[in-house]
Amino acid sequence: MEYVVKRYIGYNMDVKSEVDDSNFNEVVIEQSEKVPVVVDFWATWCMPCLMLGPVLEKLVKEYEGKFVLAKVNVDKARVVSQKYDIMNIPSVKMFKDGKMVDGFVGALPEQSVISWLDKVLMIKD
Repeated sequence: MEYVVKRYIGYNMDVKSEVDDSNFNEVVIEQSEKVPVVVDFWATWCMPCLMLGPVLEKLVKEYEGKFVLAKVNVDKARVVSQKYDIMNIPSVKMFKDGKMVDGFVGALPEQSVISWLDKVLMIKD
């Protein structure tokens, strides 16, 4: 399955949708070798997910190239969801250099997400 890329005019960042078991390695793991990838594990029936999603999509634009956002519907990506122990959603994970480095669970307020991003994006290997 191909992933859909939404381009935002004036920004270099992409939101990669429809990331699933078949393309997770390419879209998330391989890309995280070049730029951090924030993965939003969500579902269409999850109200907190539907509240958090727009916050993440807004922030990927504001951070202008500091990370890429990948959206994983847990109902369509069961293998990946199990591999990363996704028990509750929304669940957000940061991948850098091919590895998961941090994450949070729940629909955090925007300022808390900003604080998390600022902290994690400063991780030095």
